[in-house]
Amino acid sequence: MTQIITALTEVSDRYQALFVDLWGCVHNGITAFPEAVAALQAYRSRGGKVVLLTNSPKPRAGVAGQLAEFGVPEDAYDTIATSGDSARSAMFTGAVGSKVYFMGDWQRDAGFFEPLHVIDAPIEITRVPLAEAEGIVCCGPFDTLADPEVNRADFMLAKQMGMKLLCANPDIIVDRGETREWCAGALAKLYTEMGGESLYFGKPHPPIYDLARLRLAELGCDIADGDILAIGDGPHTDVAGAMGEGIDSLFITGGLAARETKTTTQPDAAALTAYLQQENAAPTFSIGFLR
Repeated sequence: MTQIITALTEVSDRYQALFVDLWGCVHNGITAFPEAVAALQAYRSRGGKVVLLTNSPKPRAGVAGQLAEFGVPEDAYDTIATSGDSARSAMFTGAVGSKVYFMGDWQRDAGFFEPLHVIDAPIEITRVPLAEAEGIVCCGPFDTLADPEVNRADFMLAKQMGMKLLCANPDIIVDRGETREWCAGALAKLYTEMGGESLYFGKPHPPIYDLARLRLAELGCDIADGDILAIGDGPHTDVAGAMGEGIDSLFITGGLAARETKTTTQPDAAALTAYLQQENAAPTFSIGFLR
């Protein structure tokens, strides 16, 4: 059974590094959470390493720029691992072909197609209409408020043509302030349910954790999985991913599951237990908000 704690400091000294989710934990898509920022700054001041582990389809430079806009200072983290960077590596090595149909907001997601210089001989990627494509690159819905079902006709054509869908962000939903929005993961889920093949690279899937460990190595750190704590508000992404990797986890109940766990400041213990059983999730620790 999960242990409810009131502050990160109650358990953080057991760990040398944190893998920290962003949306719902450190910010709400609009502004930073001051208590969360302070908690990460304090952890780093004691020598701990903070890897921001996000299912954003953006490259890490793009996420860093976004964090600055939201008011998250650079001294709150050491490095960033994004689903986007992991998925970009796959795209530039031909996972869905060289001619791709792009789904998302080009103004927001154009960085996904920027050259990736860490790959030897990357293939040239061309964006084309669906009927001419070899595969789909999905950074998100065209309209984040529209039901994913609006894509069913296009997905049926793509499935008949044998296309794979590269999902740059496995999240199903996020809350931007008070508005709940659909993410790329909802489209990939629909495509899979229709019989298509979706490729995932963010949480809870292994590639992004491999990237996070690489980011730690770049910092000169050799940290065992048992000395890492994953923090996040997604039972099927953050918690499930940590469980799959053998990493302890801290579940933020005041994010996506605030209503179900009856979280105001802290979760209701009975509601939290019922929710975790329903979602088949077993976080090591739980807390209302990162602080």
